[in-house]
Amino acid sequence: MIFETAKNPKKGAGKMYNILMTYDNTEGLDALLSNKEFKVDIHNKPSQEELKELIKDYNGLLIRSEVKVTSDIIDVAGKLKFIGRAGTGVDNVDKEAATKKGIIVANVPGGNTISAAEHTIGLMFSLARHIPESYKSLKNRKWDRKNFVGTELFGKTLGLIGLGRIGSEVAKRLNTFGMKVIAYDPFANQEAAKNNNIELKSIDEVFAQADYISIHSPLNDSTRGMINADVIKKMKDGVRIINCARGPIVNEKDLSDAIKSGKVAGAAIDVFAKEPPEDWTLIDTDKVVVTPHLAASTDEAQVRIAKEIGEVLVDFFTKGIVRNAVNAKK
Repeated sequence: MIFETAKNPKKGAGKMYNILMTYDNTEGLDALLSNKEFKVDIHNKPSQEELKELIKDYNGLLIRSEVKVTSDIIDVAGKLKFIGRAGTGVDNVDKEAATKKGIIVANVPGGNTISAAEHTIGLMFSLARHIPESYKSLKNRKWDRKNFVGTELFGKTLGLIGLGRIGSEVAKRLNTFGMKVIAYDPFANQEAAKNNNIELKSIDEVFAQADYISIHSPLNDSTRGMINADVIKKMKDGVRIINCARGPIVNEKDLSDAIKSGKVAGAAIDVFAKEPPEDWTLIDTDKVVVTPHLAASTDEAQVRIAKEIGEVLVDFFTKGIVRNAVNAKK
């Protein structure tokens, strides 16, 4: 994919490119930091007002999930040509505003795949076997086995909402645990799913049949609030829900209410509607395992992501090559 704009950088321009990073971990960015054509400034987690003032002087911007690049920030970014998201999701960037100004928005879609898949499975085990609660109990010097009887994953049905890179890796691993894997994804490859022992279903069939539902969808207009009271009614009694995708996909109050009523046996949540949370209702609900958006937070994933986004940025400015663009035109 090549972005259709006359503003693409040309090789050999011999100029200095100013890059703003809004996070302070530079591990894996050797290709960028050692290149004399780039000057990199780090301003860790600037406020929206700070970013609005800073961005005026930069050609490139590297962000993670904490910083939001809104239309008003893009409006004042007169020199900006590239926004790089060191990670997968780019819902914190106004892609439409960037596209209108000819700014490339790129991400690293595969860098955290294994880490996110492993974290999803870790949350499932924690949920099924009451690991956080029993850990806390024993740390408080209580020997309580009766209240922490768990359930096996073996023989249960795993329903995946989204069968991209992460969902597929989750499926491969949990197939080996003897789970039946079903999935809904309108863009899934039938042959690949079959080869991985995944049965493709309608979304309502997944909701109705799954003992565990794991969400791996992007956040967009059709998925925002997708897991809500009406949808939960379609699920099996005693279903367990895992979300390592995007927080706003789940209506947190509706899920909390369903757990309290017993309809949902429990949930494992890594992502939230607001981060850090403003509403703690779901987090404070019993039978909910939570982590603070850690799915991609492994040493290996962070280095892979940094290495790739650094290389993508350098190639864009020095060679006019566009890779991983999420707003590119064919």
